[in-house]
Amino acid sequence: MISIYSISALIFAYLFGSIPTAVWIGQAFYGIDVREYGSGNAGATNTFRVLGKKAGIAVMILDILKGYTATNLAYLIGLSVTGPQNSVQFVNYQLALGITAVMGHLFPIFAGFRGGKGIATLFGMIVAVHTGAALVCVLTFILVLLISKYVSLSSIVSGFSFPLSIIFIFQSPIRSVVLYGMCICILILVTHQKNIERLIKGKESRVNLFKRKD
Repeated sequence: MISIYSISALIFAYLFGSIPTAVWIGQAFYGIDVREYGSGNAGATNTFRVLGKKAGIAVMILDILKGYTATNLAYLIGLSVTGPQNSVQFVNYQLALGITAVMGHLFPIFAGFRGGKGIATLFGMIVAVHTGAALVCVLTFILVLLISKYVSLSSIVSGFSFPLSIIFIFQSPIRSVVLYGMCICILILVTHQKNIERLIKGKESRVNLFKRKD
């Protein structure tokens, strides 16, 4: 059922996702718009690259919280809209809110619609919807990063681990979650096209996990 509350929550989810944490932190504390340097993306990875670990960690945490908080707005909406918690209807509404927040991150109204790639915000959404699968994504990301030193490759592989874990490990009965996982894979491939090209050409930059920068 569509209500003023459900529509308002979707609008708020988009606005919440639109908060350009990388841009605002860069401008407020460093006098730098991270979109003018590095990869040109307003996300945690580029913030790490341009501003260092402290700023990068802050942006990553805040972007995760954006996705997590927006997705959990479902708990504030009446049962007539969302249905009982953990029901198909409830999870579907969580997905709608989370996707709206991710779109806000990709196309932020507060930053000229020039956002990041949405990985951290997507992860926050995954934590809210399925914590177990989120843990699989984290472990996959860490493992691939330790082996390859490529943040982009780690993000791509961990993104693909979500639908695989949902299908084969947790065997979720909610089809929309599986479909959402597949959509994540497509979104990651689209937003990481340039990274994939650089990986194929061997020109993608690696990260030094143990180098002290700040």
